[in-house]
Amino acid sequence: MTSVPDDTFPLPEEFGEGSVWADRVAQRSLIGRNRRGVEIPIGKGEGQIDPGELLKLALIGCAGMSMDIPTSRRLGEDFPLRLWAHGTSDETSNRYESVHEQIQLDLDGLSADELRRLRTVIDRSIEASCTVQRTVVPGTPVDHEIQGIDGARDAAGTGETGEADAR
Repeated sequence: MTSVPDDTFPLPEEFGEGSVWADRVAQRSLIGRNRRGVEIPIGKGEGQIDPGELLKLALIGCAGMSMDIPTSRRLGEDFPLRLWAHGTSDETSNRYESVHEQIQLDLDGLSADELRRLRTVIDRSIEASCTVQRTVVPGTPVDHEIQGIDGARDAAGTGETGEADAR
């Protein structure tokens, strides 16, 4: 299903693949849409998602999609995954000073070497393929922690913090 905006305003020349739009529906309330017919209520009210939350979702959504295929090669096609993004905007600067991402995976049965290699693969895939992070990071630090690997690496006495080190 391909969706296009109604005729309230003319379509911009650039309208095409990758275009999204938002229509105002009330004071400080919008409906964000894409060409595939998805609608997202944007705002601070009940049942709405605010722009900062959308930013964080975009970051973890992109990270998850970027790491999906390389991770499935190591953990199997149907591996469970949950991604989190944490950060609040600074009132004074009116910007996010940082975003902390957490990646949760079922790591049972993996050796220390397999954990190290998985960490490297995930870091490299996100750094190379996550367009959203590659766009945001020059202005806002974004780090990701893989729960169960970073702690294992620290416990192994490597002294590494879990920051992306496979650059």
